[in-house]
Amino acid sequence: MTHPLNPAMAATFAPPVMEARRWLQGVTFPPERPLINVSQAAPVEVPPLALRQALAEAAINNPDAHLYGPVLGLPALRAEMASQWSAAYGGTISPDQVAITQGCNQAFCAVMATLAGAGDEVILPTPWYFNHKMWLDMQGVRTVPLPAGPGLIPLAEDAARLFTDRTRAIVLVSPNNPGGSEYPAETLAAFHALARSRGIALIVDETYRDFDSRSGRPHDLFADPDWARDFIHLYSFSKTYRLTGNRVGAVVAGADRLAEIEKFLDTVAICPSQLGQVGALWGMQNLAQWVAGERAEILARRAAMEGGFTALPDWKLLGCGAYFAYVEHPFDIASDSLCKRLVAEAGLLMLPGTMFQPEGFQAGKRQIRIAFANTDASGIAEMFRRLAAWRA
Repeated sequence: MTHPLNPAMAATFAPPVMEARRWLQGVTFPPERPLINVSQAAPVEVPPLALRQALAEAAINNPDAHLYGPVLGLPALRAEMASQWSAAYGGTISPDQVAITQGCNQAFCAVMATLAGAGDEVILPTPWYFNHKMWLDMQGVRTVPLPAGPGLIPLAEDAARLFTDRTRAIVLVSPNNPGGSEYPAETLAAFHALARSRGIALIVDETYRDFDSRSGRPHDLFADPDWARDFIHLYSFSKTYRLTGNRVGAVVAGADRLAEIEKFLDTVAICPSQLGQVGALWGMQNLAQWVAGERAEILARRAAMEGGFTALPDWKLLGCGAYFAYVEHPFDIASDSLCKRLVAEAGLLMLPGTMFQPEGFQAGKRQIRIAFANTDASGIAEMFRRLAAWRA
């Protein structure tokens, strides 16, 4: 490359999922052992027929669906989310505290653009969601790793020791990607208290909240009348309604914060996808029973993962929940090399822990993320048979 390149972009690692897909090039999978792809945490099936019909109806009969819309999203969707979230979390959320984005990754980028600039610091628990780290690297923001504790649950007291005068935010993901762990309400409350005491923001990405195994609300952060002072919530409609290609996410934050986020969104995308928002709104209003069925199926697959690893005593299940199992392998080989070998030798595509840990962290070399949401019971059973039979 002969023309100039932003040094921060050059220092950002390549997209891990795309890298893993390249491992498939030139590999032939025999009919008796087809590829089992447990690398990506995204639905591969289309939305339910009724939702697709609603999208088609809007595409044909709603002219506004093809025009620019409000930068912060359709008022009807913002109002519906505010109403449902207020009821679900036992708090008070108004429509002007909700913004719709082009997916949850954009929600994260928009929020971080208002919080931190080059030279600032953001605390991320490890193993972390790699796209969060990539965005911070691109912006010249220093990511401060916070190693998770037992059960892959981070501890607020550990985070407190990482603060400097450049710390701007703590980011948590629950249920966690990549670890699968569901953070206790007490954990989130402790982090919120820490953030408030230091005058920074707590960001909680709840992309997978609809697949949480617990009943009732997962935390009480919205019950605080002053929640908007320092708490920011991120969400994705993509996983819940299989709208990944339509790119619909959300930010719930103070109206003053959203006024700053609007600048970012207007510059980057002008407005979120109109049709995607139509689908998200229709889903919220009509698919509660269907979503409950989807959740039950994911929980059944989670149980199959937990049961399968009990039969592999040399492997250690570090965390399991939502779409993910995060495991420690027993082999004397780094996980990135191991995962490449498993493609050709076992027909399994998984992501190594080195993609979710800071460069040089030894723990990542023993860890693997398995995204099981797109694999049915027979596929999970076959995956375990192949893992049990594989030898280094």
